[in-house]
Amino acid sequence: MSVVKFPKIKSKINPKEQKTAIVYCENNFGKIDGKTANGLVRYSEKYKILSVIDSTKAGLDAGKILDDVPNKIPVCSDFTKALRLTKGIPDSFIYGMAPLSGMLSEQERSIMLEAINLGMNIVNGLHQFLNDDPEFVAASIANNVTIYDVRKPRDKKDLKVFTGRIKDVTCPRIAVLGTDGAIGKRTTATILTKTLNDHGIKAVMVGTGQTGLIQGARFGIAIDAIAPQFCSGEMEAAVIEAFEEEKPDVIVIEGQGALSHPAYLTSAYILRGSRPDGVILQHAPKRTNLSDYPEVPMPSVTSEINLIETFSKTKVIGLTINHEDMSNEEISESIKLYEEILDIPATDALTRSKDNLLNMVLLAFPALNKKVPLVAV
Repeated sequence: MSVVKFPKIKSKINPKEQKTAIVYCENNFGKIDGKTANGLVRYSEKYKILSVIDSTKAGLDAGKILDDVPNKIPVCSDFTKALRLTKGIPDSFIYGMAPLSGMLSEQERSIMLEAINLGMNIVNGLHQFLNDDPEFVAASIANNVTIYDVRKPRDKKDLKVFTGRIKDVTCPRIAVLGTDGAIGKRTTATILTKTLNDHGIKAVMVGTGQTGLIQGARFGIAIDAIAPQFCSGEMEAAVIEAFEEEKPDVIVIEGQGALSHPAYLTSAYILRGSRPDGVILQHAPKRTNLSDYPEVPMPSVTSEINLIETFSKTKVIGLTINHEDMSNEEISESIKLYEEILDIPATDALTRSKDNLLNMVLLAFPALNKKVPLVAV
């Protein structure tokens, strides 16, 4: 397996302004259900991650586990040992998992209440809202801490329905969708946004899930927690807000789930609300079944592209590979094969040159060549 180096992304937030945090990810760090912790360890504007809790990987380096590159973030066996490594009490305790149930276990409740009693704020990305739980509310008031329920939407009276104003967004909108959940869409969207900005093309990313929002995305919604009536409208509003405030050359929209996925409708709302001009599709060639549904086979890349382009007036402009369980040689072979079959660019955002992503966008939107020409790779 090749060494994977996740690109270092400069935070817009002064490191001194970042909040310190411990991330809880018992028995899931480096796995699919640990995607929130995985993402925060790789990149976070809002929080300085001090350690990760996962007894099954205690004593290891978090960066080494994820990308075979040490980052000096230790993995600890429990909350007590994680605290021993810090100077004082950290600002926040982040629940770093995204289990299918979306609910806390009794053991997890006790650990989070212990963190509150120590004066730590809670960052919760579950569908279970702790601000609706009397025990957590009482503890937070008693200890003067904040519980941030990332997925909790605004009151329905404040939610927006689709208006059609998305037509006023004149810059290219690129959605990074996938053939499955937890397949790397947010990671690819983050790298793409950074790459465009590094080459002088002003890009802004609109987050659509709890991890991106915890990482510090300025624009976005947790789309899977919004009532269906408002999903397209809230998606549209987030994109319009990013366009009006940032005046970007490109807007990158993080995908969720997959349009073909039987359990999720989020991709449909993202396509309807943001009405992307182009789609980059993320696929894991070695994945034979949907990640949380072993009885459901993965869709083919061709079928997913056909579905996306039939469902929405858009075009899939490129394919990105999730290299799980693949050797470097297999990655190269897959990229070559998909380019031949699909007649669109293909790459791996983590193991291949980031300029491949840049060129993917420049080929699809030639007007951007006025800012930067195609780059030789």
